[in-house]
Amino acid sequence: MAEGLVRNESPAEYFKELVETAIEHQHVAVCEFTSFYLVNLLTGFVQFDRSSATAAEEPLGIRLARALQAGGSRQRDGLREVGDLSLFISGFFADSLTRSLVDVDYYIQLGECAYGSLARRGDPALGDVFDELAGKFTACVDVLSEVSERSALASNSDVLRLYEKWIRTRSRRSGDLLVERGIVPNYSVSSRLIQ
Repeated sequence: MAEGLVRNESPAEYFKELVETAIEHQHVAVCEFTSFYLVNLLTGFVQFDRSSATAAEEPLGIRLARALQAGGSRQRDGLREVGDLSLFISGFFADSLTRSLVDVDYYIQLGECAYGSLARRGDPALGDVFDELAGKFTACVDVLSEVSERSALASNSDVLRLYEKWIRTRSRRSGDLLVERGIVPNYSVSSRLIQ
């Protein structure tokens, strides 16, 4: 029997299944708390209230700089917001960034920096999670990309876009998807192309 169009589960249950499947499928080794963090990140964006966002139109690079200059909880909250947004945008909207002024590698660098800074703050509760997110940012982007594809919010069916994404990020997952489509990625191609 075909799966119903409407599922009776919470967003957290839905994303938990997708995140765990993507982590297993891609052989990404992350701790349980990091997996839980990714599920909560996605759940938070489902329930995101745009009207409560502060400085939502300000570029993430500027928001990162402001967060790094702030202190205390303002710094922690700002860094976490930049890291979370960078991870979400990189995972769910990488294809839409292809022809924009900033590309997915920009968001990856911002996210790695934000989470790395959070990890160095020595947060007893989430320090290890932020350290793992910083160190495995591209792998976590790949996990969210698979979640995006499986939830039908984005598609990487365009082989050229997939290859361009692989050139910019050298993502193992993008390379595997290219190989599945019969294209062997050329590692001698520079990752910094003039567009």
